[in-house]
Amino acid sequence: RGGTRGDPRRARAARCRAGTTMRPPSRVQRSPFAASPTAAALECAPMSAATRGEALALLRTFLAADAHYRASAAAYGDGGSAALERALDLFLARPGIGFVWLARAITGTARVAVGACVVCRAISTSRGALVAKLDDVTVHPEWQGRGVGGRMLADLATFLRREGMTRIDCGCHRANAGAWRFYERLGFRPLDEERLALLLSV
Repeated sequence: RGGTRGDPRRARAARCRAGTTMRPPSRVQRSPFAASPTAAALECAPMSAATRGEALALLRTFLAADAHYRASAAAYGDGGSAALERALDLFLARPGIGFVWLARAITGTARVAVGACVVCRAISTSRGALVAKLDDVTVHPEWQGRGVGGRMLADLATFLRREGMTRIDCGCHRANAGAWRFYERLGFRPLDEERLALLLSV
């Protein structure tokens, strides 16, 4: 999966369709997401029990609405919101397997979740070491095009290096040109492989 909703052109089009702007007029009540990017710092960290609700809101929106993910959701065995809730509980109960990486904007005294992605640990036979599997990269629509996605993954890479990880793998829908450009700017390289899934009954 691993697609990103960070294509600025798609974000601008979505905002136009929704009738919203990046900086609403003063007569409109500003949402906490509408702060200037220079007025807000970002902090990135694994999801905790205290921030589970924020991660749930971001990932639920992504998994329900992203067209590229929805195109392959059936093959993934998508279980909807209930499955996502179970997954977040598993990440909190079994942090050795993986975690949700959460980016939160600091605006004044408030902290608001603006980006998230899912990371699972694995062992690579080609690297002879631990690697990370990246999925479900998403940025809140009002924060797309502001560098949140790049900063979120740069901080993630630093965090993973400290854990001894030697590579980050992700999937990207072939039709998602914006996501391909985003990942390539960060140094990801295509493997010319297609991700496959086999559903197991339990």
